[in-house]
Amino acid sequence: MRIVAGQWRGRPLVAPEGDITRPTADRTRETLFSMLTSRLGDFEGLRVADLFAGSGALGLEALSRGAAHCIFVEQDAAAIRALRSNVANLKAQEKSDVRAASVMAMGACRGEPLDLVLLDPPYETNSGAIAIDKLTRLGWIAPSAWISLETSRKEDVSVKGYFVEATRDVGKARLHLLRRED
Repeated sequence: MRIVAGQWRGRPLVAPEGDITRPTADRTRETLFSMLTSRLGDFEGLRVADLFAGSGALGLEALSRGAAHCIFVEQDAAAIRALRSNVANLKAQEKSDVRAASVMAMGACRGEPLDLVLLDPPYETNSGAIAIDKLTRLGWIAPSAWISLETSRKEDVSVKGYFVEATRDVGKARLHLLRRED
């Protein structure tokens, strides 16, 4: 795994040991960030969250492309070790907030809401949709935010108050971009 673009382009990333975490493939990340770039223009100054973060590849890709800050949330110990190693190797500590916890345990947002939320939960659990609903109610997601949810190709997504703006199948994954309904 490597960073696809931006200031850290080509820099390697460590994947968690074991088979509990399913890292997002470089090709899938490249497709996702192409979809986001065509809609956002750039990532400059964005407040981002990488939820079910694993190695942190999604959030680190956003930081590499100019995002101001990223909250990484992961509960698996091996994934947290890999994530912290990747943040340290890229010297991204000042722009990173690594939380060793369940996404479902996040409390109310105490700061500015997020501009971009990247979720790569375990496939076929509906935990991504549940997390989006909860974080919306807790004030984490800005009304204008973009949300990316990766699922298996078999899954469709439905979240109250959101519509799926785009989907794309890449390998075994389906990428969904969601926006808040007006």
